[in-house]
Amino acid sequence: MKNIIQTKLTLLVCLVFTIFSCSEFLEEDLSAQLTPDGDALANESGLTAALVGTYSPLTQTWNSGLETAATQAILMGGDDLTTHKASNKADFREFDQFNVSQQNGRLPFIWSGAYKSIQGSNNIIANYQNATGNEDVINQIAGEAYFLRAYNYFWIVRLWGKAPILLNSHVYDPENLTMSSSSTEDLYAQIISDLELAIGLMQKKKPAPGRAGQGTAKAILAEVYLQMAGWPLKDNSKYAMAASVAKELIDNEDEYGFGLMDNFIDLWPSPTINNDGNKEEVFALNFTALITRNSNAAYGNAARPGDLGGWDDYFSEIAFFNNFPDQLRKDITFQTELPDGTPWEQFNTGRPYFEKLQGDRLTWRNALSLPLERMAEVYFNYAEAQVMATGNSSDPDALEAVNKIVRRAYGLPLNTPAPSVDYTSLTQEQIVQEKAWEFAGEYCRWFDLTRLEMVESVNANKHPDDLQPLGEIKYYMPLPASETLVNPGLNN
Repeated sequence: MKNIIQTKLTLLVCLVFTIFSCSEFLEEDLSAQLTPDGDALANESGLTAALVGTYSPLTQTWNSGLETAATQAILMGGDDLTTHKASNKADFREFDQFNVSQQNGRLPFIWSGAYKSIQGSNNIIANYQNATGNEDVINQIAGEAYFLRAYNYFWIVRLWGKAPILLNSHVYDPENLTMSSSSTEDLYAQIISDLELAIGLMQKKKPAPGRAGQGTAKAILAEVYLQMAGWPLKDNSKYAMAASVAKELIDNEDEYGFGLMDNFIDLWPSPTINNDGNKEEVFALNFTALITRNSNAAYGNAARPGDLGGWDDYFSEIAFFNNFPDQLRKDITFQTELPDGTPWEQFNTGRPYFEKLQGDRLTWRNALSLPLERMAEVYFNYAEAQVMATGNSSDPDALEAVNKIVRRAYGLPLNTPAPSVDYTSLTQEQIVQEKAWEFAGEYCRWFDLTRLEMVESVNANKHPDDLQPLGEIKYYMPLPASETLVNPGLNN
């Protein structure tokens, strides 16, 4: 693939540096030391540096990864996100209106970042068994490499369905330029295999915020099984597997270093609170904002109204906001008025914004962490999988998993029954809808809608003043033109 081959030298050089020094790679040619035949990955310190380079493509602002509003753009086919009707948001509108071209400038970010990170993972996996140093540290690094490879392929399979499985992309091979796409089934098999290997190698707790531990891999494995139970594979046997993995994680969350935060507001930064690395973060990307290419630009300006100097990249659809229950969580999630009291109906866009994603100041250079998996999602995934596996809508454990989060949404204690808000039975649709409220504007809703084949129904219920579909509703994204021009054999 063009992006992988073209970036091979750059990525391999960056593997031995931290994010603070990657930009200086042209000053010294270290590529020979980083080839599979070199010795840079022959010891613990070399593998540690390589791991930094494997996370890095997911955090390369304006270049690749998940840390800009390009991710929100790609997920705008759901009912929680929309964008400006005019301005410079044509790329965003294409996704919201199911009219995406292969030349869309937002399309390559995730694809490119995923394959660059996979390349770094492959390099570690190929070298760790012969490396010298602390065995536990080396195994942890290898486990994170397997996890990252699985996690990146999980994004790819959900967005594109089919894609090449590259397990040796750290070694130059011209055949990569003509490699055909693997099936959805094969991609999921590879993801599960890598996650199982990751679980066997990593320690239970994350070594540090922004990294993965055994619990992280289990959370993603449960989500993978849940995804497989829905469209397109529709393997109902995976519900029980998802429930089992998620329940073990919930029952032992302290051992994995996880848990639910008591207050919803404490999940989000403010001028007085910064809870990056909190116990609810199962997996998050961390940033320094000290260099241009390492900032969380998905938050901040992108989520702020143009009335206040923001970029108007994304905000809430009207129907989604109107249907959101009146509760403390709604007040924290949305910005509904300007400092002068102007209500959202009179904003330039006529939409409420996601205040929880705005950060504590007007900037795109955020050092704020970007949660990609929260423990609340594990709770929801468990509840849905358990109800579907058992057919019992009143399963007590499933009910309690959802009710804890609902109580928090109303500002009530997590573990104290609250008859005024607690569910006494739950359908799959109710669980998924509660999950939509909890993760409004985050990276969940689109994937739930596609696996449950609900995209058509939620788009049919759009508010008349929201952007409407222009093209055929499709569940997969077109492949980036930069890839198919080089390798016409790619297909999805």
